[in-house]
Amino acid sequence: MAKVHRLMNAVLRLAAAAAAAVVMVTSRETTSFFGIQMEAKYSYTPSFIFFVVAYAVAAAYSLLVLAVPAGSALSRFALTTDVMLGMVLAGAVAAAGAISDIAKNGNSHAGWLPVCGQIHAYCNHVMAALIAGFVALAVHFVVVMYSLHIVTDVICPCH
Repeated sequence: MAKVHRLMNAVLRLAAAAAAAVVMVTSRETTSFFGIQMEAKYSYTPSFIFFVVAYAVAAAYSLLVLAVPAGSALSRFALTTDVMLGMVLAGAVAAAGAISDIAKNGNSHAGWLPVCGQIHAYCNHVMAALIAGFVALAVHFVVVMYSLHIVTDVICPCH
């Protein structure tokens, strides 16, 4: 039963993180603005690159964790790494969200104009990637909480 839970956790984390990364990677739009050809893609923004790399690493890591024997000292190290990866994922989705907010609303204090009026599809695609990123972060958080519960049950079966 425990092996089934570990496999389901890994598959959930893999699917959620991979979906977020793939949706962001496929965000691209070309438009013409006053006769000037303009292209928008995720790779032009460092925060979006960070998002893709973080979620791709999370997807790969979810598979690597399956090779760690349950109950070993290495599994506790994996749990610590899970917590750190959760912080990286939260930072990635926050950074990408901040840039996406500036693209949508601009910043009058800095003189930055909103650009989502010219590239609707791109902005909607990025928003979908951010939603998928938040879902993947929530899945990751639930899995970490479940893992912590299992580890603390082994250390102190208090109930």
